[in-house]
Amino acid sequence: MTGPGGGAAARLLARLAVLAAVGSVVVLLLAVGEGGLVIVGAGFLGVVLCAVGIWWFVAHRGAVRLLGALLAVAAPVAVVVLFAHDGLWVTALILALCWAAALACARAALRRSRPKRSMRAVAAPRPRRPVLIMNPKSGGGKVGRFGLVERAEELGARVILLDPSAPADVAALAREAVAGGADLLGVAGGDGTQALVASVAAEHDLPFLVVSAGTRNHFAMDLGLDRTDPARCLDALTDGEELRIDLGDVAGRPFVNTVSFGVYADVVQRPEYRDDKAGTALALMPELLLGEGVRRLDAQVDDTALSSQQALLISNNPYVSPDELSGGGRRPSLDAGVLGVVGIRVEDATQAADLAVRGSQSTGLTVLTAHRVEVTSAADEIPVAVDGEALRMPTPVVCTLRPGALRVLVPRDRPGVPAPVPPVRWRRILDLAFGRTERPG
Repeated sequence: MTGPGGGAAARLLARLAVLAAVGSVVVLLLAVGEGGLVIVGAGFLGVVLCAVGIWWFVAHRGAVRLLGALLAVAAPVAVVVLFAHDGLWVTALILALCWAAALACARAALRRSRPKRSMRAVAAPRPRRPVLIMNPKSGGGKVGRFGLVERAEELGARVILLDPSAPADVAALAREAVAGGADLLGVAGGDGTQALVASVAAEHDLPFLVVSAGTRNHFAMDLGLDRTDPARCLDALTDGEELRIDLGDVAGRPFVNTVSFGVYADVVQRPEYRDDKAGTALALMPELLLGEGVRRLDAQVDDTALSSQQALLISNNPYVSPDELSGGGRRPSLDAGVLGVVGIRVEDATQAADLAVRGSQSTGLTVLTAHRVEVTSAADEIPVAVDGEALRMPTPVVCTLRPGALRVLVPRDRPGVPAPVPPVRWRRILDLAFGRTERPG
C-alpha cells in the first residue's frame, strides 16, 4: 500500500493540479475581453475539423481523401496563425502550459495514491532439462544478433532452432519436448509463437520462459522483462522466480495479448500487409468502413450486448485505458482474471469528431471487462487476428480466460513493470486534494 510519505506527496500533487486548473480558468476569465473566448472556440473548432479531416482521409479515396489530408493539416495550422495574427499566442501558450501542468500533476497524484499492486513472484528451483524453441527470423534476426543459442546452451538448455524455409508446428515440437522429459519450455520468437508453446506448458503445468526476441514483445513488456537485450531473459534459467498469470482462449486457441475482430483483423489477412502496413491499411479502409466490404459484429459481453461494432479488441487482462492500446500500451497486471473489451463504432465524420473531443466518453467507444465474450456476425466465418496472427474462425467465436493457468519463469533481476498512467478523473483529484476518502476507481 502507499505509505504515509506517498500519501502526503499525492495530496500535494493533487492540490497543485487543482491550483493549475484554477489558474487556467483565471487566465481565461481575465482574457475574456481580449480574445479569451476566441482562444477556446478556435481551439475546439480546430480539434473538430482535424478529426473530420482524418476521417475523410481514412474512409474515402480520391479528391475527398486529398481534402481530408489538407483539412487535417490546415486546421491546427490555421489556429496557430489566428493566435499569432491577433496577438493571442501568449495567452494561448499560458493556458496550454497551465492545463498541461494540471494534467501532469493529476496523473502523478493518482499514480502515487494508488496501492502498488504487482504480480506475485515466488522462488523457483533451477530447471534441469529446459528446452527452448527459437525462431532465427523473429525480430529481424535477434536470435543470431544476441547470440541466444550459444548463451542458452551454456546455461544447460536444449535449443530447437526453427528452419525459416520450412514452417513448423511449434506446439507439436513443444509436446515432443515434454515427452522427452523437458521440465521447462521457452520461446525466443513472436507473441503468436509464445502463445502456442505457453498453452502446452500450461497443459502440463510446466514453467514457461519468455525470451524477448520478437518485433514488439508486448507480452515480455507486460511481464517486466528487458526488451532491449533478450539475452537477459535467459538469466531466469539460473536465477529465476515464478509468476502465475492468466492465459486467454479464443475458440480453443490460446492468446497472451489480444484478439482483434473487424477492421484490423480484415487488414492483417492481406499478404501485402507484412511488407507495407500503412499502405495496405489506407488502401483497404474506405471499403472496410463505408464500402461493400463493411462488416458489422455483434457481441455478448457477459450480460451486456454490443451491436453493429466495426472493431472489437479482446485483451488478456485490461489495459489502463483505450489510449494504452497503441504504441507502448501496457497492462498493469496479467493475473486479474478478467478480459479487457474495447468496441469501436464510428460511421461518419460527426462521430469521429465526437470521439476526438470526448475520448472514452464518446458513444462510439465502449470499454468493458468480462469473463466471457461471444462474437457473432451475419457471416458463417470471420477474420480474426490472434496476437497479430491472421486467422479465420467460424461464428460464433467465444473468448474466455484461464485464470492462473500459466507459470512464467522470469529473471529475479529485471526492469519490472512501471506504474501505469491512470486516466484523470477530476472528482478523484478533488477528493484526494481536500482529504476526503478516495472514491473507488
